[in-house]
Amino acid sequence: MTKIDVVSGFLGAGKTTLIKKLLSEALKGQKVVLIENEFGEIGVDSGFLKDAGIEITEMNSGCICCSLVGDFATALNEVVSKYAPERIIIEPSGVGKLSDVMNACVNAHLPGDVILNSQVAVVDASKAKMYIKNFGEFFNNQIENAGTIILSRTGNISEDKLNTAIELIREHNAKATIITTPWDELDGETILKTIENAGELEQELLNEVIREHEEHEHHHHDHDDGECCCHHDHDHEEHEHHHHDHDDGECCCHHDHDHEEHEHHHHDHDDGECCCHHDHDHEEHEHHHHHHHHADEVFTSWGHESAKKYSKTEIEDILKALEDEDKYGIILRSKGMVENADGGDWIYFDYTPGELNVRAGKPDVTGRICVIGSKINEEELAKLFG
Repeated sequence: MTKIDVVSGFLGAGKTTLIKKLLSEALKGQKVVLIENEFGEIGVDSGFLKDAGIEITEMNSGCICCSLVGDFATALNEVVSKYAPERIIIEPSGVGKLSDVMNACVNAHLPGDVILNSQVAVVDASKAKMYIKNFGEFFNNQIENAGTIILSRTGNISEDKLNTAIELIREHNAKATIITTPWDELDGETILKTIENAGELEQELLNEVIREHEEHEHHHHDHDDGECCCHHDHDHEEHEHHHHDHDDGECCCHHDHDHEEHEHHHHDHDDGECCCHHDHDHEEHEHHHHHHHHADEVFTSWGHESAKKYSKTEIEDILKALEDEDKYGIILRSKGMVENADGGDWIYFDYTPGELNVRAGKPDVTGRICVIGSKINEEELAKLFG
């Protein structure tokens, strides 16, 4: 039997870190294949995970249902037939919808001994409120379709903020198991056991996705007009718009202006534009209230391969500079690996708003950098990393 585990999570939540923990502490000795769906032109996660000895299929695209439903099914079936793994871990793009991934697995027509074992959402507890309010269409979908929700960075926030994050999550999923203990206090086996004990809820969620898909196929069976399977029923009551009311002190730039970490981000929204790069005065604005958005409508990415050498200090300064939204756009995630100007190990880095991590890593075939966000200024990013 082959078990499929989907580990989703918004940009920078910690999916890769969790997967590495599960592989080293819970799945050691098992035959595991990892399938990634990256949003962005330059795939970098294969470099991060290469030392784990896993087969990796990189798929650089934003929407698994729209862009990759054919390739994904082929890749999944090929992995099953070629490697006969005990377990397949699917790591969707941080801006992917978990329901789309589940749908794609159902539509792949896999052999009978392959089961969708679990759907996990990794949630950064320190940013849950911000992302729910400003990117809810994608963020909430991951929460709503997860059997287990694993909170990251819980050791770095106050108890009140943690409880607020849990309450907000519960508004979107009342049944899922929520892991709140810091990861370094848990071993991978305990986490995996918790994930697998959510089986009844997993099946319930899967049945829901299958039912919705069947209804969708019934209502939208003719796609001769060039539209893909991602175009859902535009009259569905749950098709809420992701442009939010700013009266509560939070702006659409994903920063909570009441939060001490983001006090310096004061933005002028009088120009009629929000962080999702839609012009609110545009004649098509009303249409956006009535349909699901694809990731590439809301998020953009900039990828760059580089042989340039950087010092650790240079990379740290570059990542800090990404906070300048007026200059670079709203940067939600950056990661990569580059050659160290001082020799020795390469420099691996991760960035999410208000947090950066720079560490040593193994040399790769070339330097790779990926930046994801909204309203990205590619020209300025090229200068910054150049």
